[in-house]
Order: sequence, then structure tokens, then C-alpha cells
Amino acid sequence: MSKKSLLIAAVTILVIAIIGVTYLLFTEKQANRELVQEFQLDKEDLENEYTRFAQQYDELKMTISNDSLSHLLEQEQLKTQRLLEELRTVKSSNATEIRRLKKELATLRKVMIGYINQIDSLNKLTERQKQVIADVTEKYNKASQQISNLSEEKKNLDKKVTLAAQLDATNIRIDPRNKRGKVAKKVKDVVKLAISFTVVKNITAENGERTLYIRITKPDNDVLTKSASNTFPYENRTLAYSIKKYIEYTGEEQNVNVFWDVEEFLYAGNYRVDIFEDGNLIGSQSFILN
Repeated sequence: MSKKSLLIAAVTILVIAIIGVTYLLFTEKQANRELVQEFQLDKEDLENEYTRFAQQYDELKMTISNDSLSHLLEQEQLKTQRLLEELRTVKSSNATEIRRLKKELATLRKVMIGYINQIDSLNKLTERQKQVIADVTEKYNKASQQISNLSEEKKNLDKKVTLAAQLDATNIRIDPRNKRGKVAKKVKDVVKLAISFTVVKNITAENGERTLYIRITKPDNDVLTKSASNTFPYENRTLAYSIKKYIEYTGEEQNVNVFWDVEEFLYAGNYRVDIFEDGNLIGSQSFILN
């Protein structure tokens, strides 16, 4: 066979290979787009369930006159609202976090049913109040069944969504410091928050400059920020950030340290640090200031 014939054959094989690879890439991209859309619907359904859950605490509190029990219900309602805020910051494709928040909702439901049983045992409710409790119980039973069905239908989709190239922040540590640079034991003495974490090794992630956004959230869910213009895009909206940090990522494990100078009033309670990169929530950690 002549050199010309060999060249033509080689070019033909190369063109066929390029067409095949292009088709596979297009098919994979279309499948991933459809999966992301499905997970977006899952997240919206779960947000609706959390919202209804928090609202129905108000209905239940109307049926009791016991102050202690009412206070306990109020605490559970606040916990539900905090979890709802966490859910709203989770990316739709983050199957691990969505699955965790589904489990949290199931636990909250068990606690609610326990309160319902306590209230019913008091035997001081009117027939109308008892009917309200029955309605709330029925709503939660339906919600439990809906989430169970949703989990069964989507359990195989988790395996198809790959987050291999996403960075991950671990070993998150927050140290409140006083004006001498020592660990502050009381919130009134805190003048700086020292935040450290590790960006784990990931040889599949792209190397180069990365921008990290750190959000420090107070117990009332307000975000500490120096300017209203300090925002970044996240799932078709903008979120406020506390600290922006640039790093040069090489694929290897990397320790990161950032600091927040306290210039506002802080009060005791449960705070949270969320770390974002490239539109992904890559790490979270709660901490308590006494």
C-alpha cells in the first residue's frame, strides 16, 4: 500500500474517532444537565417541607397553654428555621448535604410526634384543639411518606453526579481571640476570630488561582460583613461574604488561615462558618461564643 493510501486511511480513522468522542461528550453533558434539573426540584421540594414544618409549629403552639412546653416548641421551631437556612445555602447537586438534611427532617418529625403525644396526654384540650393536633399529625405522616418515596426514587441518582473536581475544606477551626492574642473565654472580650482550615488534596481539580469566600453567620442568621457590596454569586442569587481569600491551588493539601476583626457587637450563641469556592459550598463548621 502506498504512503498516500496509508495517510488517507489514518485521517479517516482519526475523523471517525473525533466524531465518536464528540458524540459521547455531548450525550454525557445532556445527561448531567438533566440530573442537575432533577436535583434542583428535589431541593425545592425539601425547602417547601421545611417551611411547612416551621409554620405548623405555630399551629401546634396555639393548642397549648403550658409555658414550659411552649418554650420547648419554640426552640424546636428555631432549630428547624436554622436547618432551612442551611438548606438554602446548599448547592442542588450536593447530594451528600441534601441527604443529611433529609435525615435531620426525619429526626425533627419524631421529636414533633413526641410533643404531640405529650400534649394529648394532658387531657386539657377542647375537641377543636384535639382536631388541630390530629390534622398536624396527618400532615407530618404525609410529609414522611413523601420524603420516603423521594429518597427511594432518587437513591441511584447520587452515584451519577460526580463532584470529583470540587475542592473540599476540612479541619475547620475557629478561635476567638482577645486583644492580647489569647483565646477569649467570654464573647465580650473577643476582638478577632482566627479561622483555619485545610483544602484537601485533589489531583483531579484544576490548578491555579482560586477565590475562597468565607461567611460568618450569627445566631440570628445575619452574616458578618464589612460592606453591603461584598457579595458573590451562588445558585442564581447573590450571598454576602465576610472574608475573601485568594489561594494558589496546586492539587496538594493546603492549609489556609484567615482573620475577622470584630468591629460590631457580638452576643453569646451558636455561630456558623461556611466556605464557598467556584459556586460550591466546600465546608461548614458551627462554633459557640459564651
